[in-house]
Amino acid sequence: MRPKPDKRSILLFYLLKKINKCHREYRLLEDGDRIALALSGGKDSCTLLDALLQRKGIERYTVIPIHVTPAADMHCGGGADLPAMRAWLDRLGVEYHIVAAEEARGEPKRPHIHPCFYCTWRRRKALFITAQALGCNKLALAHNADDVAQTTLMNLFYQSKLTTMYPRVVLFGGKLTIIRPLAYVPEKEIIRYVRECDFPPFAPPCPNAETSKRALMRKVLDMVEKEHPKAKANLWKAVATYGTGKAFE
Repeated sequence: MRPKPDKRSILLFYLLKKINKCHREYRLLEDGDRIALALSGGKDSCTLLDALLQRKGIERYTVIPIHVTPAADMHCGGGADLPAMRAWLDRLGVEYHIVAAEEARGEPKRPHIHPCFYCTWRRRKALFITAQALGCNKLALAHNADDVAQTTLMNLFYQSKLTTMYPRVVLFGGKLTIIRPLAYVPEKEIIRYVRECDFPPFAPPCPNAETSKRALMRKVLDMVEKEHPKAKANLWKAVATYGTGKAFE
């Protein structure tokens, strides 16, 4: 008799099913891709790296994790456990890079913006520069379905726009494409998966996270989902049907 698959294998099967659905609909992965993967050290990015390495598709691609360490003025919690992360990546046998975010230069042009905005901007800049230096044509970000729903609400409430974080976004005239393979994967499924995995210790949450607009959107969606479980999925359907598709190709 064939042995029964373990719990991790079962959870991975359903995780990859959603990743592959997103891939089919948005052409995320192609032969010859060099994919820089933003590895924060949190549950989402560790799951994304693990899933892309284990995925058995017809496409042949290379995944290169990039971890950005915070600059001295970034108050992002304790940071990732770098020795544990390095040991895990060494066990996976992948090429990886750890780079530093640039230091702040002068005062913010918009001082009333939440501090997470400039932190994210500098981290993203470090990822873009490193991806380009490594000859990567794609950058994989680990935003999940909950992140997508929260962003949709933020854009509606604060910018009066029906738009979101799309699974595929082409930048710089086609030189780099952002992909979000976890866009169809709910956060709760990722949480269940990481419980069965031997990932390195996750970095503590950013101390500013609970005061952000995203945290407020999370609370709103949690309340709505108690009454209507398909609320997050419906937000995506609304964007896909009526939203501005100018952000992706």
